[in-house]
Amino acid sequence: MAQPDHKLHEPGVTAHEAALSPPVPPSPLSETPPTKVVKNQSRFSRWLRILGPGLITGAADDDPSGIATYSQTGAQFGYGQLWTVLFMYPLMTAVQEACARIGAVTGKGLAAVVRENYSRKLLYGTVGLVILANTINIGADIGAMASATRLIIPLPFAFLAISFTIIVLLLEVFVAYKHYVKLLKWLALTLLAYPVTAFIVHQNWLVVGRALLVPHIELSFGFLFIITAVLGTTISPYMFFWQASEEVEEEIVAGRLAQRGGIPHIGKRFMRNLRIDNALGMLFSEITTFFIIITAAAVLNANGVTNINTAADAARALQPLVHGFPHAGFLAQLIFAIGIVGLGLLAVPVLAGSASYALSEAVGWREGLYRKFRRAHGFYGVITIATLIGLLINFVGIDPVKALVFAAVFNGVAAVPLILLIFMMARNEKIMGEYRSRKLSQTIVIITFILMLLAAATMFLTLGH
Repeated sequence: MAQPDHKLHEPGVTAHEAALSPPVPPSPLSETPPTKVVKNQSRFSRWLRILGPGLITGAADDDPSGIATYSQTGAQFGYGQLWTVLFMYPLMTAVQEACARIGAVTGKGLAAVVRENYSRKLLYGTVGLVILANTINIGADIGAMASATRLIIPLPFAFLAISFTIIVLLLEVFVAYKHYVKLLKWLALTLLAYPVTAFIVHQNWLVVGRALLVPHIELSFGFLFIITAVLGTTISPYMFFWQASEEVEEEIVAGRLAQRGGIPHIGKRFMRNLRIDNALGMLFSEITTFFIIITAAAVLNANGVTNINTAADAARALQPLVHGFPHAGFLAQLIFAIGIVGLGLLAVPVLAGSASYALSEAVGWREGLYRKFRRAHGFYGVITIATLIGLLINFVGIDPVKALVFAAVFNGVAAVPLILLIFMMARNEKIMGEYRSRKLSQTIVIITFILMLLAAATMFLTLGH
């Protein structure tokens, strides 16, 4: 992601290499103010400085798998699962805050903490689960990007899928992620098309409000399958590992932690900013989820479209946005395609990166997006292999849209044991010291574990009914 502070470069990095590194800006979570302080700095600017890994994680949460899943629940059940948005916010915020805190306090990623404190069986089981879930998600996202692009440019699916894979790998390996992500954030603004559309079409806001506040549950496999997918695409394993490792990267950039490891220099203000960053990132994610669901419910479900089979079906949710314009259908597909491709280019590196963090930390390889390729062959090798295997998944005959929802369901199942592990680590005083989880955090995280376990178990129990 960011380039390392050349005063803290690792053994084996020459002075010439260090001198070539660009100067490092202060971390968004840093307590130390920059040398030049703008006296009349606006409150908004100060808030922007706080935002970091939490905001990026929240944005990556609304990946193509998320868009497809939220669109499917809106089309299939209308507002029936809208309550999950309000319900999930404190759950995902608590879990992600625990992950971020573990990374920030220990100066290590989740897999490294597991390796130092738990059995090898638990370590390799955890890492294997994350790699499998992320690889499936990578494949689904690459397929979605290719499928969405074909709405605009009728090129062969295989050609587009391979092209996107090559682009993602070249950018992730050879371009600093902090520069890469700045461009992709602008593409993520296409998600604003959903709230705009939601206000253009007729909405019974009293019905929407009631659906948001009053849970509706159906004990059917179809309902529970989608609700598990909604939980899985919102509270996902890749987010756990990514945010913890990105907190470590931020500390290295800010000079709080040497690349060779050690105890990070953090304080109360740092932890407060970390929590604000995390809460705002998750809020952004859930607001987006809310508008995707109600847009699909008002446009698709209300007009008898209850199943999304293709990218074109999903794009139809945005047609009211361009109603009255010539070629309205094409414009809706164009907006949808730009959003899917932009968010896919943001999410696939996060998925591959979090898988690589997990394996590299487990086996003790040098890891980190701040490192050059020549200094972390194993780390970048895992990113490459995971992305290529994800590409191959698209050639086993699974429909790209169905693959997105299946990936979300698999994430929902895989997240269950990982949340329990996060709960154990975050409350462990030996690992976390004075920053161990307090009662409120522990309670919300364990509730998240129980509810996701019940959703997954009930889904399997209703299979065939």
